[in-house]
Amino acid sequence: MTSVSNPFALDSNVFIQAKNSYYAFALCPGFWDSLVAHHEAGNVCSIDHVKNELLLGNDELADWSQKVMPASFFHSTQDSAVVAVYRSIMSWVQKNSQFFDLAKADFAASADGWLIAYARVKRCFVVTHEELALEAKKKVPIPNICREFRVRYKNTFEMLKTLDVHFNWNPVP
Repeated sequence: MTSVSNPFALDSNVFIQAKNSYYAFALCPGFWDSLVAHHEAGNVCSIDHVKNELLLGNDELADWSQKVMPASFFHSTQDSAVVAVYRSIMSWVQKNSQFFDLAKADFAASADGWLIAYARVKRCFVVTHEELALEAKKKVPIPNICREFRVRYKNTFEMLKTLDVHFNWNPVP
Protein backbone atom coordinates (compact mmCIF):
# COMPACT_ATOMS: atom_id res chain seq x y z
CA MET A 1 0.00 0.00 0.00
CA THR A 2 1.26 3.46 -0.88
CA SER A 3 2.17 5.63 2.09
CA VAL A 4 2.14 9.43 1.97
CA SER A 5 4.08 11.94 4.03
CA ASN A 6 1.17 14.38 4.16
CA PRO A 7 -2.21 12.76 4.79
CA PHE A 8 -5.46 13.71 3.12
CA ALA A 9 -8.25 15.37 5.15
CA LEU A 10 -11.61 14.73 3.48
CA ASP A 11 -14.47 17.20 3.06
CA SER A 12 -18.08 16.11 3.51
CA ASN A 13 -18.75 16.38 -0.22
CA VAL A 14 -16.21 13.63 -0.93
CA PHE A 15 -18.38 11.16 0.96
CA ILE A 16 -21.76 12.54 -0.08
CA GLN A 17 -21.05 12.73 -3.82
CA ALA A 18 -19.47 9.28 -3.79
CA LYS A 19 -22.46 7.78 -1.98
CA ASN A 20 -24.96 9.50 -4.25
CA SER A 21 -23.33 8.60 -7.55
CA TYR A 22 -20.12 7.04 -8.85
CA TYR A 23 -19.03 5.16 -5.69
CA ALA A 24 -22.41 4.20 -4.22
CA PHE A 25 -22.03 1.55 -1.53
CA ALA A 26 -23.65 -1.19 -3.65
CA LEU A 27 -21.82 -0.13 -6.81
CA CYS A 28 -18.25 0.28 -5.55
CA PRO A 29 -17.65 -1.09 -2.06
CA GLY A 30 -13.93 -0.97 -2.82
CA PHE A 31 -13.95 2.81 -2.51
CA TRP A 32 -15.23 2.61 1.05
CA ASP A 33 -12.89 -0.27 1.91
CA SER A 34 -9.95 1.76 0.55
CA LEU A 35 -10.81 4.68 2.84
CA VAL A 36 -10.75 2.39 5.87
CA ALA A 37 -7.49 0.74 4.78
CA HIS A 38 -5.80 4.05 4.02
CA HIS A 39 -6.98 5.45 7.33
CA GLU A 40 -5.36 2.51 9.08
CA ALA A 41 -2.15 3.26 7.14
CA GLY A 42 -2.28 6.91 8.25
CA ASN A 43 -3.01 8.28 4.78
CA VAL A 44 -6.56 9.64 5.13
CA CYS A 45 -8.68 11.19 7.84
CA SER A 46 -11.38 13.75 8.40
CA ILE A 47 -12.60 15.85 11.30
CA ASP A 48 -15.34 15.83 13.90
CA HIS A 49 -17.31 18.60 12.15
CA VAL A 50 -17.42 16.59 8.91
CA LYS A 51 -18.70 13.56 10.81
CA ASN A 52 -21.45 15.73 12.29
CA GLU A 53 -22.48 16.79 8.78
CA LEU A 54 -22.51 13.17 7.60
CA LEU A 55 -24.68 12.11 10.52
CA LEU A 56 -27.32 14.68 9.54
CA GLY A 57 -28.11 12.52 6.51
CA ASN A 58 -29.59 9.76 8.67
CA ASP A 59 -28.86 7.33 5.82
CA GLU A 60 -26.44 4.60 4.74
CA LEU A 61 -23.55 7.07 4.85
CA ALA A 62 -24.39 8.08 8.42
CA ASP A 63 -24.54 4.40 9.40
CA TRP A 64 -21.19 3.74 7.71
CA SER A 65 -19.64 6.75 9.49
CA GLN A 66 -20.73 5.40 12.86
CA LYS A 67 -20.48 1.64 12.44
CA VAL A 68 -17.75 0.90 9.87
CA MET A 69 -15.25 3.73 9.84
CA PRO A 70 -13.21 3.69 13.06
CA ALA A 71 -13.92 6.64 15.35
CA SER A 72 -10.23 7.55 15.08
CA PHE A 73 -10.83 8.56 11.45
CA PHE A 74 -12.63 11.72 12.56
CA HIS A 75 -10.05 13.86 14.37
CA SER A 76 -10.93 16.44 16.97
CA THR A 77 -10.56 20.09 16.00
CA GLN A 78 -10.29 21.25 19.62
CA ASP A 79 -6.51 21.70 19.41
CA SER A 80 -5.52 25.28 20.34
CA ALA A 81 -3.48 25.71 17.15
CA VAL A 82 -6.43 24.56 15.00
CA VAL A 83 -8.79 26.91 16.84
CA ALA A 84 -6.38 29.83 16.30
CA VAL A 85 -6.13 29.17 12.55
CA TYR A 86 -9.93 28.70 12.36
CA ARG A 87 -10.40 32.14 13.95
CA SER A 88 -8.02 33.66 11.40
CA ILE A 89 -9.93 32.01 8.55
CA MET A 90 -13.29 33.18 9.85
CA SER A 91 -11.98 36.72 10.37
CA TRP A 92 -10.61 36.81 6.82
CA VAL A 93 -13.90 35.54 5.37
CA GLN A 94 -16.02 37.98 7.40
CA LYS A 95 -13.86 40.96 6.40
CA ASN A 96 -13.81 39.99 2.72
CA SER A 97 -16.29 42.18 0.83
CA GLN A 98 -16.21 39.83 -2.18
CA PHE A 99 -18.62 37.36 -0.59
CA PHE A 100 -22.30 38.00 0.06
CA ASP A 101 -23.41 37.86 3.68
CA LEU A 102 -25.37 34.66 3.08
CA ALA A 103 -22.25 32.98 1.67
CA LYS A 104 -20.30 34.03 4.77
CA ALA A 105 -23.03 32.69 7.04
CA ASP A 106 -23.17 29.37 5.17
CA PHE A 107 -19.39 29.04 5.40
CA ALA A 108 -19.45 29.78 9.14
CA ALA A 109 -22.14 27.14 9.70
CA SER A 110 -20.26 24.43 7.80
CA ALA A 111 -17.27 22.23 8.58
CA ASP A 112 -15.23 23.90 5.81
CA GLY A 113 -13.30 26.42 7.91
CA TRP A 114 -12.52 23.79 10.52
CA LEU A 115 -11.29 21.36 7.86
CA ILE A 116 -8.96 23.95 6.34
CA ALA A 117 -7.65 25.00 9.77
CA TYR A 118 -7.01 21.37 10.71
CA ALA A 119 -5.22 20.73 7.42
CA ARG A 120 -3.07 23.85 7.82
CA VAL A 121 -1.94 22.88 11.31
CA LYS A 122 -1.48 19.16 10.62
CA ARG A 123 0.03 19.67 7.13
CA CYS A 124 -2.66 17.69 5.33
CA PHE A 125 -4.04 18.02 1.84
CA VAL A 126 -7.71 19.01 1.87
CA VAL A 127 -9.73 16.74 -0.40
CA THR A 128 -12.83 18.38 -1.84
CA HIS A 129 -14.84 18.51 -5.02
CA GLU A 130 -15.13 22.27 -4.80
CA GLU A 131 -13.08 24.22 -7.33
CA LEU A 132 -11.17 27.45 -7.16
CA ALA A 133 -13.52 30.29 -8.09
CA LEU A 134 -11.76 33.61 -7.68
CA GLU A 135 -14.85 35.62 -8.64
CA ALA A 136 -17.28 33.73 -6.36
CA LYS A 137 -19.73 35.82 -4.40
CA LYS A 138 -22.58 33.45 -3.48
CA LYS A 139 -20.32 30.79 -1.95
CA VAL A 140 -17.00 30.75 -0.14
CA PRO A 141 -15.18 27.97 -2.00
CA ILE A 142 -12.79 25.79 0.00
CA PRO A 143 -10.00 26.13 -2.62
CA ASN A 144 -10.17 29.92 -2.36
CA ILE A 145 -9.53 29.74 1.37
CA CYS A 146 -6.89 27.04 0.92
CA ARG A 147 -5.08 29.29 -1.51
CA GLU A 148 -5.25 32.27 0.83
CA PHE A 149 -3.96 30.24 3.80
CA ARG A 150 -1.43 28.16 1.81
CA VAL A 151 -3.14 24.81 2.30
CA ARG A 152 -2.76 22.27 -0.48
CA TYR A 153 -5.89 20.62 -1.88
CA LYS A 154 -6.89 17.91 -4.33
CA ASN A 155 -10.08 16.28 -5.51
CA THR A 156 -11.06 12.67 -4.78
CA PHE A 157 -9.68 11.33 -8.03
CA GLU A 158 -6.30 13.02 -7.55
CA MET A 159 -6.15 11.56 -4.04
CA LEU A 160 -6.97 8.06 -5.27
CA LYS A 161 -4.29 8.35 -7.96
CA THR A 162 -1.71 9.52 -5.42
CA LEU A 163 -2.63 6.61 -3.13
CA ASP A 164 -2.43 4.21 -6.09
CA VAL A 165 -5.97 2.93 -5.47
CA HIS A 166 -7.41 0.70 -8.19
CA PHE A 167 -10.88 -0.78 -8.38
CA ASN A 168 -11.07 -4.04 -10.27
CA TRP A 169 -14.19 -5.49 -11.77
CA ASN A 170 -15.18 -8.94 -10.62
CA PRO A 171 -18.08 -10.53 -12.47
CA VAL A 172 -20.80 -11.79 -10.18
CA PRO A 173 -21.65 -15.42 -10.95
